[in-house]
Amino acid sequence: EPVLEQNSSSCFSVVCFHVCALSHQEFASCFYTKTVEDFRRRLKYFFMNPCEKYRARGRKPWKLTIQILKIAITTIQLVSFGLSNEMMVTFKDENLMTFRNLFLKGYKDHRHGSLSLYTKRDVNEHIHYIINRYTNLQNLTVGNLAYELINGDYTPLTLCQVFYRNSTIDPENDTFDIDPHIDKDCISIHPMQSLSNDTLATHPNFSLDFRRLLSVNIYLTLKTINLQTVRHHELPDCYDFHIVIVFDNRAHSGKIKVDIENDVRIYECSDWNVEAGKNDYLLLSFDSVVFLACFASLILCIRSVVHGIQLQFEFSIFFSAYYNKTVSWSDRMEFVNGWYILIIVSDIMTITGSVLKIGIQTKFLTNYDVCSILLGTATMLVWVGVIRYLSFFKKYNILILTLRAALPNVFRFCVCAAIIYLGYCFCGWIVLGPYHDKFRTLAKVTECLFSLLNGDDMFSTFLRMRDKTYMVWLFSRLYLYSFISIFIYMVLSLFIALITDTYETIKKDKEPVSQLQAFIAECIDQPESGRYQNTDESTCCMFSSDVSDISGEKH
Repeated sequence: EPVLEQNSSSCFSVVCFHVCALSHQEFASCFYTKTVEDFRRRLKYFFMNPCEKYRARGRKPWKLTIQILKIAITTIQLVSFGLSNEMMVTFKDENLMTFRNLFLKGYKDHRHGSLSLYTKRDVNEHIHYIINRYTNLQNLTVGNLAYELINGDYTPLTLCQVFYRNSTIDPENDTFDIDPHIDKDCISIHPMQSLSNDTLATHPNFSLDFRRLLSVNIYLTLKTINLQTVRHHELPDCYDFHIVIVFDNRAHSGKIKVDIENDVRIYECSDWNVEAGKNDYLLLSFDSVVFLACFASLILCIRSVVHGIQLQFEFSIFFSAYYNKTVSWSDRMEFVNGWYILIIVSDIMTITGSVLKIGIQTKFLTNYDVCSILLGTATMLVWVGVIRYLSFFKKYNILILTLRAALPNVFRFCVCAAIIYLGYCFCGWIVLGPYHDKFRTLAKVTECLFSLLNGDDMFSTFLRMRDKTYMVWLFSRLYLYSFISIFIYMVLSLFIALITDTYETIKKDKEPVSQLQAFIAECIDQPESGRYQNTDESTCCMFSSDVSDISGEKH
């Protein structure tokens, strides 16, 4: 009987052991399935569009709302600043044209070339003409031009000549002796001083030796105020125009080119009194609203990017632990939303541009060009960023899908085409540069060839080489015909074919499905199902600890 009891107890313990083992396996299997489904549902929620997220959890689309708001306010801000910048640029250009007509004798809007002088008499008369115009400026100009006043004295006009130190040039006997070191002599002429031709000729530092002369430079400074901004409720700026009139004789070809160079300094006037309207404060308030909206957008987008990167690491750990697979780089990059990066760059540029615009309006800064580049680029990126929300609709997403799929092949193709293009650029610059204006510099060559690539300005490019030497003319024909044939008929056609093939593939719904997309596609829960409400985003943190043990027991 004791033996019977002992056997019964042993059998009971064995049965209990198998029951407990079976329960543990079932528990592991259930836990495994629930964890995978929860994580799959979490990934699907992450890649939902704002409308689906709202239906899934009632999450309000704040980023979408801010982006729509940004489109309106940044565009209004850009238009407002564009009008102000246009007035500034127009004022500078009109003043430069005024200086050319005031100080260049016989200037008649030389659009096809600079003003040129060919005789010594013309050079001397032109210099004397400029000096007399400067000394009598107040009786001549119809603008608000004035001399610069420093410590109670007017800034003088400075007349300088730049020449070789010593030289003896005798073209008749084919001999020369020249010292390449350059000297510079200057004289100063005050606004109220009158100078005659005889005085200039007898001045010890004004005797011009045209054989050694490199250039004659005349420096003068004039001041004015841009009053037209008052009509647009902006404080007028004060301008200092630092003018240099250059007589260029570096070529020593018998032709001295004359032109005006202008450097402008814009600053706040020292003493002003304008009846300021409410619009001044409204503009500053509006710029502050733009600043705050872009800052809020920046914070939200950075948070989303960080969340995507965290989820990327969790997905990599999950696939390594559950499926013993390595996640590809393309699947990893799907978690980094390029649209958010674009919006972040746009927000940073808008914030910086808004700060500069506020500084310009309050006259602490005058960086018009930097501000216009920042605001213009930022507004362009804001408008481009709206395509992200259109891409959630299949019929509007065809452009984005085509660009994304074709980009790698297009990039590799462009690298090969660029090598050939650069070869043509250097060849055209070296061979045709001395004979053709469009090939005179490397920058002009690239612009000319790009125009030819698009079918622009072909005939005039051929025509300008007609009167050159026969060898150069023949080479130019071979060069231009070969470039046009290769790039228009072959390179451009292949480039279009690459994009067309990609478009046809996307149009037929043959876009390749990634490992990540295939994993998410197994989740059939709809946003309205209510199963996304209780998704705990922290439940998947255990992947790195005991998930491998559970999966091992399941198997």
